[in-house]
Amino acid sequence: MSNGWDDSAEAWIADMGEHGDFTRRFVLDPVMVARVAGRGFATALDVGCGEGRFCRILRGHAIRPVGIDPTAALLQRARELDPEGDYRDGRAEQLPFGSGAFDLVVSYLTLIDIPDLDVAAAEMARVLRPGGTLLIANLSGFTTAAGERAHWVRDDAGRPLHFPVDRYLDERMYWADWRGIRIHNWHRPLGRYMAAFLAQGLILSVFAEPEPMAGADPATEERYRRAPYCYVMEWRKPG
Repeated sequence: MSNGWDDSAEAWIADMGEHGDFTRRFVLDPVMVARVAGRGFATALDVGCGEGRFCRILRGHAIRPVGIDPTAALLQRARELDPEGDYRDGRAEQLPFGSGAFDLVVSYLTLIDIPDLDVAAAEMARVLRPGGTLLIANLSGFTTAAGERAHWVRDDAGRPLHFPVDRYLDERMYWADWRGIRIHNWHRPLGRYMAAFLAQGLILSVFAEPEPMAGADPATEERYRRAPYCYVMEWRKPG
């Protein structure tokens, strides 16, 4: 069964544009960029690189990234926007690289797309060099817990009242559907992610729930302050 990405690639490219959506541009990017800038990383792997936006950011910080993604249309767009970049077909569960190949591995809002979390976590840890860093941005389980119903409940005037949370502890796939995009997402509680990376012997060094940047759209900013949308984790491989 299709996971929706091939059919949704064109709408995804249009929705992301050059700078990404609100969550990326105004919530996650400030934290993610701060975690990679000026830290001496030479090589990086962006797992689920999509149209290559974060790879281009990494290159801007003198890091040599490789982007990997299973969706051909997204890789094509990445190569169009970044002809000198290195973009390859592949999946998180079977990374085509040797052990210890990268200083930095990035998973930027891709864990929710990966069916086999445990295998993917093992692969990300494997390709990290000893002492290397795994940097993760992910949707909060409170955001994904309602699955297809993960939208604000509003009053008759359209004002957001509350964000539903349901079946938080039940790991499951659901269809996420917005602005012409319809793809598989996976809901998992936070503890499930923590267990997967702890099982690889990785050490958690950073956990953050970013605030939206000041000056962003006020109504959207308010919603991001009322519900826990996403978090950033940094893990270190001992060595």
